[in-house]
Amino acid sequence: MERRDLLSPGQPDGLITEADIRARFLRRPGQPGRIIGVRGDHEGNPGMGTPAALREAAVLVPLIDRDAGVTVLLTQRTAHLAAHAGQISFPGGGVEPADTGPEDTALRETEEEVGLPRTKVDLIGRLDTYVTRTGFRVTPVVGIIRPPFTLNAQPDEVADVFEVPLAFILGPGGRERRSAELRGTLRHFWVVPYQDRFIWGATAGMLVNLCEVLTGEGADPAPQPA
Repeated sequence: MERRDLLSPGQPDGLITEADIRARFLRRPGQPGRIIGVRGDHEGNPGMGTPAALREAAVLVPLIDRDAGVTVLLTQRTAHLAAHAGQISFPGGGVEPADTGPEDTALRETEEEVGLPRTKVDLIGRLDTYVTRTGFRVTPVVGIIRPPFTLNAQPDEVADVFEVPLAFILGPGGRERRSAELRGTLRHFWVVPYQDRFIWGATAGMLVNLCEVLTGEGADPAPQPA
């Protein structure tokens, strides 16, 4: 499927609107309650494998319907956290016993981390489940948010909240496959280099999956040296 088939008539190539996003997810076979596919840090890294025991988690992939174009809301974790300190991520976390499902987990964690009420989020579907080498099986839940809204980040967990234009991620140079030697082993991973930010790991992998859903295009498997 060509990307231009997903665009509204007359709109610039590369600019996907909120209506386009909704239409693409309506055509996606997996919806809440069904695992669509499984991907993870092990992809493209022979021998890495996946952890034997996985903790269930969920994140919200928040798409902001701005007048200038859709943006993706992301957080930067504080430097003192025990896990993934300082990394850029989607709001989310581990599933709690009282949660009714991944959607409930993602909305609860988002409200706790950045103060965005769940009533402001219109859930439209899921991306593929993502397995991390640190032992999490993450369900990415996609939601549309329309301004205005007010954020109140939890300072113990979130150092910053920012937005990246979806058009940048979809465009040339918006996502790259890189490689680097980690603990004596060559590893391949996705990165999204935006301004002075360096988005990588599971978050970048999920953004690549989002791009695949919206454009119908496959990922470029060729890694570039870091």
